[in-house]
Amino acid sequence: MLEKICEKDFDEIFAVMKASFPQDEMRKKEEQRALFCESEYTVFAAREECVLLGFLAVWDFPDVLYIEHFAVDGRLRGAGLGTKMLGELVRAAEKPVCLEVELPDNDIAKRRIGFYERNGFLLNDYPYIQPPLSAGQKSLPLRIMTYGRKISQDEYEKIKRLLYARVYKYTEV
Repeated sequence: MLEKICEKDFDEIFAVMKASFPQDEMRKKEEQRALFCESEYTVFAAREECVLLGFLAVWDFPDVLYIEHFAVDGRLRGAGLGTKMLGELVRAAEKPVCLEVELPDNDIAKRRIGFYERNGFLLNDYPYIQPPLSAGQKSLPLRIMTYGRKISQDEYEKIKRLLYARVYKYTEV
């Protein structure tokens, strides 16, 4: 179902991304496109008859697979496609998988967390701040979810340092 896509498909992916994420949860268009030059970054798409149904943008590091963006076309949500896509990715990963979610302080965030929990992810309670993705954007209070089990404080710190350094190009002060 999932196929690795290349930069030529970027505009189609970015359109779904823009419709699915708040501005502070995605990079500016050209910064997002530039990620295709990062060796650890890959976008996988689900298509039907050449129509984009959804995508997963991931960072594949030696010790962890980080899902940066995951979206299904809004018209197709609730039909099980996201579960199939996520399941295929996790089964193929052969390493720990993590992602970031908003704090569970509104109905949309609670539904999103519930979706991930139904698919085997667990919410870790360590405070986490996502650095701004682009200049002029805000930092966001989020949480890390991990597949299959919660992680220790040491594992969390290692993941946080990795994401800050490689994904966000951010040095803690």
